[in-house]
Amino acid sequence: MNDQDLISKKDLLELTGISYGQLYRWKRKNLIPEDWFIRKSTFTGQETFFPKRSILARIDKIVNMKEDLSLDELADVFSPNVNELSLTSLQIEERNIVSIEALGFYMEQIGVSSQYGFQAVLSMYILDRLLQTGEMTLEEGKGLLHTLQEHYPKFQGKPCTVVFFRKMGASGFLLVSSPSELYFEPKIRVVASISAAECIEQLKMKLG
Repeated sequence: MNDQDLISKKDLLELTGISYGQLYRWKRKNLIPEDWFIRKSTFTGQETFFPKRSILARIDKIVNMKEDLSLDELADVFSPNVNELSLTSLQIEERNIVSIEALGFYMEQIGVSSQYGFQAVLSMYILDRLLQTGEMTLEEGKGLLHTLQEHYPKFQGKPCTVVFFRKMGASGFLLVSSPSELYFEPKIRVVASISAAECIEQLKMKLG
């Protein structure tokens, strides 16, 4: 993550109009993840920065939802603790969680099951997002699913980002802890970078 992707605490408070107290109350309530508070050295000393896109989207959601939900209920919405989820393919289709194409492709590549747990549904969701952009081919989708299948469990629920990159026509995928700073050689193009935590939140909204 480069400095253009970050926003300082001072700029964040000015831009959103929230107070220092609100920000840290939301942190205590786990509405804003601890690892989004990034300490960096600047010419004025240590300052706190945040992943800009993620924190602005999160604050927007909190502000818009807190009239209807308590902070504890909001914490449950944003919590990634969804490991007990189990859905049939029919439920996934009927609830429009992912497209029929993504569901069918997942079953073709990983296998048909009577019930799909949360990791499977998350994999389908990330697959669907990348296919919908038109940037990823089905052949590349195989690589994505097998990368998620093999490596996502190692994060044990901790935040991670899926990085889809391409070099000279060949493509690949990385799973990295979030937030991370990644630097590639000049000929590598990052096609997409998707936060698993954001996908989990979006899925919880759909499932709620």
